Amino acid sequence: MGRAERAVFCGKEPRSFAITLHRYFGTRGSRIAFLLFLLVVCFSFSAVAQTTESQMDVPHGLAAQKALSLVPRSAVDTASPGSRAAVEHAATAPRVIVIGFMGGFAKSDDPKHPEVQFAQYLREHYCSGIHAEVFGNHHGRRALQEVQRLLDGNGDGTLSSDEKEDARIIIYGHSWGASETVVFARELGKRGIPVLLTVQVDSIAKPGRDNSMIPVNVAKAINFYQSGGPLHGRSEIFAADPAQTEIIGNLHMTYNGHRINCDNYPWYARTFNRPHHEIENDPRVWTLAASLIDSEVGSKNETTARELASWIYSSAPNGEPQF
Repeated sequence: MGRAERAVFCGKEPRSFAITLHRYFGTRGSRIAFLLFLLVVCFSFSAVAQTTESQMDVPHGLAAQKALSLVPRSAVDTASPGSRAAVEHAATAPRVIVIGFMGGFAKSDDPKHPEVQFAQYLREHYCSGIHAEVFGNHHGRRALQEVQRLLDGNGDGTLSSDEKEDARIIIYGHSWGASETVVFARELGKRGIPVLLTVQVDSIAKPGRDNSMIPVNVAKAINFYQSGGPLHGRSEIFAADPAQTEIIGNLHMTYNGHRINCDNYPWYARTFNRPHHEIENDPRVWTLAASLIDSEVGSKNETTARELASWIYSSAPNGEPQF
């Protein structure tokens, strides 16, 4: 038995750890494997930063909660008496269906997230006039089944042309959820179902999914994005047919000198990926989204979407209007 074999047999390492490591990573295959491992770790870190496994309580003073308190000043509560009456009698018209999609792997019932809080606000504010529900961004099929069930007025299991034409659907989402917003609208379009409005907040595309081209069945679309941090959303969306779809705007939200409370995320997300979560928690985003939804539900105030978007920037010291 040789010297090296005897060392191994006795439980001793015949060469130093440094030498072994050098030889291991000296091979081409090992270097590629190590790089792939690093990519997986980085992707996992970004994804985990959007999960809801943290056991912290819902923090007081959360920016999204402030957004819900600001919404009525620009929506129904400041509308004319005739507009308020239109909302109160919205039950006589087909209900508006609002579908929200969560970012990352966040759970659709986690109250720490603005997407969930926003849906709850809509349900309470419009009562029977709106059906608002939130799904994970990987649960598009489940959301589609729910929309088809809600549109099936006679319960025969199929959608008639009238039931499709009467559809009043609004879709919103953040990050991967914003990407799913476009994918979901496209699936509805394949079935001949129209969409009133899509709202994308820092849209991050999934592999093989187009989150930039808004399909022809969507009447209006708006895109919020920011350009800081390792994850930042698509800066521009387009209409597949500008004659059918109005792109309200691509709004560049900036947070230099304009910090947003992100205590609903763990410290590592706030440290390494803060801007991506600041835009999700930005009260201005949800205030404008609520105003746009209000105009579709029945208020019909004369304030245009472009004017509302310009108003958003009045409180942003570094805002960059895109119109």
